[in-house]
Amino acid sequence: MRTLATLLALVAVAAAFGQSARSLNNEGVDAYEDNNFADAEVNFRKGAEREPKLFEPSFNLGDAYYKQGKYEEAIRAYQEAAAKTQDKGRQAKAWYNVGNALLKSDKIKESVGAYSNALKLNPDDRDAKYNLSLALSKLKNQQNQQNQDKNQDENKDDKQDKNQDRQKQDEQKQDDEKQDQNKQNQDQENQGDQKRPQPRENELTKKEAERILEALKNNEKNLQEELRKKRGSTRWIEKDW
Repeated sequence: MRTLATLLALVAVAAAFGQSARSLNNEGVDAYEDNNFADAEVNFRKGAEREPKLFEPSFNLGDAYYKQGKYEEAIRAYQEAAAKTQDKGRQAKAWYNVGNALLKSDKIKESVGAYSNALKLNPDDRDAKYNLSLALSKLKNQQNQQNQDKNQDENKDDKQDKNQDRQKQDEQKQDDEKQDQNKQNQDQENQGDQKRPQPRENELTKKEAERILEALKNNEKNLQEELRKKRGSTRWIEKDW
């Protein structure tokens, strides 16, 4: 970043525009050189307000902001300074410092534009060329990292989708196995029912036998009729009583 030392020779030019603005600007330079950037900021800002058309106070105010890490404020101050002069050299200095502040703010793509503006105004600025090269390198690395992160996110999403599909397949398999087990259990129950003794057609139950025996005692003819109903044919039963 360009230092305020390059501006000290310019302060004398400002004298014609007003003694108060020049005094404020000089006091700001003294504070700046003592690393008292907060006081420097106050003086440069007052000088810029006193003489809004002056380049030096606005440019120096940008430097004071920059040293305090107030990069957004520094960018605005430098841009205002560039608009206050028709001198391409001064404009180039302002845009160079805009690029520095943008780079500090991790606004790499924007810093490339600022350094490009500086070089358009002063193609021989070696510092601007170097910083532009640095910014382009950072921009390329940033884009590569973004692409890598994007690919990782896509792979992560794809992996999650596959895991979800696999989970659904496992759940479906479990459901199928459960249904098969239920069916197998039902079949076994049905087979068990089939193995249990079932009353055969025309087979006498205990109650029926008792009723028939009772009828036999009363009337043998009635017994034959009962047997005919159960067995479908008439035959005699040999009695054992």
